[in-house]
Amino acid sequence: MSKQQVQRLQGVHILLVDDKPEEVENLLTVLQAQGARVTVASEPRKGLQLARVFDPDLILLDVHMPEMDGFAVCRLLREIPSCQTTPVIFLTSAADVADRVSGLTLGGADYIVKPFAEEEVIARIVIHVQLAKRVQGVGLPVDASPLIEHPDQVFLQAALRLISEQLNNLPKLGEIAEQVGTHDKKLSAIFRKHLGMTVFAWVREERLRKAQELLARSQMSIEDVAAEVGFTSAANFATAFRERFLVTPTGYRQSVVQGL
Repeated sequence: MSKQQVQRLQGVHILLVDDKPEEVENLLTVLQAQGARVTVASEPRKGLQLARVFDPDLILLDVHMPEMDGFAVCRLLREIPSCQTTPVIFLTSAADVADRVSGLTLGGADYIVKPFAEEEVIARIVIHVQLAKRVQGVGLPVDASPLIEHPDQVFLQAALRLISEQLNNLPKLGEIAEQVGTHDKKLSAIFRKHLGMTVFAWVREERLRKAQELLARSQMSIEDVAAEVGFTSAANFATAFRERFLVTPTGYRQSVVQGL
């Protein structure tokens, strides 16, 4: 390892979230020897808490963990304002291509498969920490959303984002809950408490809201709009739209055009 790499690790705070940290003990030893500060969480929820408290420079994240997998952890991290730009490196034995794509799609900066060479991991850590500092240094816009204090808000925001991104092929409630690191009853309770409606009711509202947007801003056919927002048929979509807004999709589009 070069002296330059060692210097760049001095004072760098790294959070490791892994249910079996003993498997990467050699890596932790090397990191500490190079001057990095390492915090370890062997339980996913504890890792989220530590990420909020310490605001680390980089997070090493396992994928396959009990109760909550690394993908759910990464999804939740992206809903915590202070962690939205923190580099996340998946460090895992999950070598499947689909897993790699999932991790990177969720915002992971890198994906390293175990077993690995410590020198490679450290080199990638140095690269991503430096990239993050450059982004901060040029003053790129930072999410100005208010600091989320209650853990329920993190689960809620993650679920809302997932629903919005997958309206046309939405997973079942249990799968949505699992992907945001909780269970269906807990997620349902969070929706009722903070939004005053069930998850199903929110999905319906979001589909109709998105449909309004597509009808007003695109030339998509009614059938294509229905499919895009997740309705099984144009007829079902038209009925739901009329019940909600007291106008047909075609009538709504015409009123928007006339109002321009």
